Amino acid sequence: MRVLDAACGGGRNLVYLLQSGFDVLATDADARAVDAVRQLAAQLAPQLPPGNFRVEPVERMTFPDACADVVLSSAALHFAHDDAQFDAMVNEMWRVLKPGGLFFCRLASSIGMEDRVRPVSGRRCALPDGSERYLVDEEMLMGLTARLGGRLLDPLKTTVVQDQRCMTTWVVRKA
Repeated sequence: MRVLDAACGGGRNLVYLLQSGFDVLATDADARAVDAVRQLAAQLAPQLPPGNFRVEPVERMTFPDACADVVLSSAALHFAHDDAQFDAMVNEMWRVLKPGGLFFCRLASSIGMEDRVRPVSGRRCALPDGSERYLVDEEMLMGLTARLGGRLLDPLKTTVVQDQRCMTTWVVRKA
């Protein structure tokens, strides 16, 4: 199974996958993060070519269409600057996902803290933890699921992190 981690950071979500023999692809706009993932892969899965790990933004990945069985997006989409970048990121992750593939996304939302976030610009909001993030809500995620032609595999689940921010898990199967 081929798994793509979009905005992989230093690879914390890849350790198990690399150790378990998955065909891992990863991308991040930060060259230092991708270097860290290449080093991790060299230790845990030396059979994987360094070209599987690319320095590029999620919204402009160079991986081929329908190349991944699973696309992971953990704590990345809420860094979108605006609707256009958010949509480009989602569309690009959907493009590289095979039909029947699984999209697993964890991102910041307003779900459960609607009265504690302050709008800044569009969907960008100031959170009680002092950060500013692009926030989604249930209506938006359900609309995106329908627009993409996907099917929820699990109901949306949101964790309130010590009254500072909310993280929602959105899991979708591609038709």
